[in-house]
Amino acid sequence: MSAETKSDDRVTRARGTGRAAVRGLALALLTLPGAVFCLTLSLVSLALIPVGVGIVTTPWVLTGVRAFADARRLLAVKWCGIRIPSAYRPLPADANPWTRTFTMVRDPATWRDLRWLPADMTAGFVTALLAGVLVFYPLEGFAIALGLWRVLPDGYWYAFVPVTGQATALAAGVLGGALLFLAHRFTSRVLAAHFRLTRALLTPSGAELAERVRVLTETRRDAVDTSAAELRRIERDLHDGAQARLVAMGMDLGTIELLLDTDPGKARELLAHARQSSVDALAELRDLVRGIHPPVLAERGLGDAVRALALRLPVPSEVSVELPGRAEAPVESAAYFAVSEALTNVVKHAGADRIWIDVHHAGERLRITVTDDGRGGAALGAGSGLAGVERRLGTFDGVLAVSSPAGGPTMVTMEIPCVLS
Repeated sequence: MSAETKSDDRVTRARGTGRAAVRGLALALLTLPGAVFCLTLSLVSLALIPVGVGIVTTPWVLTGVRAFADARRLLAVKWCGIRIPSAYRPLPADANPWTRTFTMVRDPATWRDLRWLPADMTAGFVTALLAGVLVFYPLEGFAIALGLWRVLPDGYWYAFVPVTGQATALAAGVLGGALLFLAHRFTSRVLAAHFRLTRALLTPSGAELAERVRVLTETRRDAVDTSAAELRRIERDLHDGAQARLVAMGMDLGTIELLLDTDPGKARELLAHARQSSVDALAELRDLVRGIHPPVLAERGLGDAVRALALRLPVPSEVSVELPGRAEAPVESAAYFAVSEALTNVVKHAGADRIWIDVHHAGERLRITVTDDGRGGAALGAGSGLAGVERRLGTFDGVLAVSSPAGGPTMVTMEIPCVLS
């Protein structure tokens, strides 16, 4: 390596050390007050849940804590290349305060954040501050050696060196140089240690990851079972519907061939019947194809497909769609049939006079809300049509939230993580 290359490398390392020191000092100035503020608000808000105030405040406070933790994750990647996974459970933005509060309280990631805050305001503060001190404290030693010792009070100590005169001031300068040498070697490592500590406290545990895998395995198994049941339904519909009509039509055509010369009138009658059978078979095939993947969904996207669903409802409905692009075909299909099932439940059980459907995309999530003014009382659970919707959405890591007090209104919110094209 040439002398010029070595010089460039030393300059680069020096700049990296100075940058790490500034970042560590800035982080320390934000860590302690930010962590204290977040932890205090969280404890107060959680304590107020029994009296009702915390039901309203807790989602906002915990959202702020998550933003504080996510900001640290971003800095970890940007400054040190350390990735800290985020495993918050998705939460529909349109859920009522009660649902939002207890969904967040039951999320293990919430308690992981709250355990991290005390460590961040102590060990995290020290490691961040140390990265700055290693570089800036030696500067004081140099200043003392250059004459600052003359204005310092009697009994002043620089580290373990008592500053009493020029000789001890020079010793302080030598110590500052030694500390600066150590800073050159260790400042970046100390800053990285701060983020490694953060990663150790914010990374999901093995048990949580195992639970996540279990949930995903169940939803994938449900998807496979649903696909198998759907194939059996298609086979049954073809066998009992279009296939039977086509067989009957073939028999009619065979009879017509025999009657063309002997009984033309009867042949014409059977020919008309065969024509009607072909029309009916074609209609059944179209209905079957529409049940597999509606043509309007493939051709015009989810928004127009949901509008087409609403037009076929016996209940007046309003549809609002804000989609700047299209999701992947499997996501669109899952969302379409989830909406279809939700609307079927409304028509069958809600006794509603009006339905509102809102479809939009925000924050890399497709969010669909179906609201009705019916009798209310809808709930998730075995035997409920909404349980099937939840399983369908779970296949794509989506969530379903239901707000349905007795007497209505009922709001069903569906979310699927996705990116639009």
